Amino acid sequence: HDFVAFEQLVAAAQAVDATTHLIVLLGGEAGLRCGEMMALEWSDVDLQRSQLQVCRSEWRGQATATKGDRTRYIPMTGRLAAALRQHRQLRGPRVLTEQGRSLTQKMVQGRVRRAAQHAGLPHQGVHTLRHTFCSHLSMRGAPVAAIQALAGHADLSTTQRYMHLSPAALEGAIGLLERGIPDPAGER
Repeated sequence: HDFVAFEQLVAAAQAVDATTHLIVLLGGEAGLRCGEMMALEWSDVDLQRSQLQVCRSEWRGQATATKGDRTRYIPMTGRLAAALRQHRQLRGPRVLTEQGRSLTQKMVQGRVRRAAQHAGLPHQGVHTLRHTFCSHLSMRGAPVAAIQALAGHADLSTTQRYMHLSPAALEGAIGLLERGIPDPAGER
């Protein structure tokens, strides 16, 4: 049901406006934190390679390093890349702007809330979108290390909170034992 709710939120966000749509996709399909969205610049968006570079965050009007203090690269989904491409003609270095000014945390959160209301969903914040991102990856069997790298979790224990959602990954792991012992020489 989680997938359905997210799709409803995406559709509602698109109906609100292009910026709201982009915010929901940046959170739900790239796992960006609110401050990372606010600090995202066009120079961080590689539409050729279809990837985002997340290297700074905004906190109380100041651009700082990301929470884990490490740059991470996130491959974009097709619809996130398309939304960024459509949004591209806007002026200024920042991706999320309104009348040429960067969005504040209140504005970003307000847009997510408005999209949730529009979709008839319970209150959602930007952080809920990050949870959606991590749980969807886990439910689809993504390895814990991949989720950790994509979400930028400094601590593996943060990522492991989502792993109970992945019975397929556990079955897949046990399935590896069924295959027998690989021959190091590569002979059959």
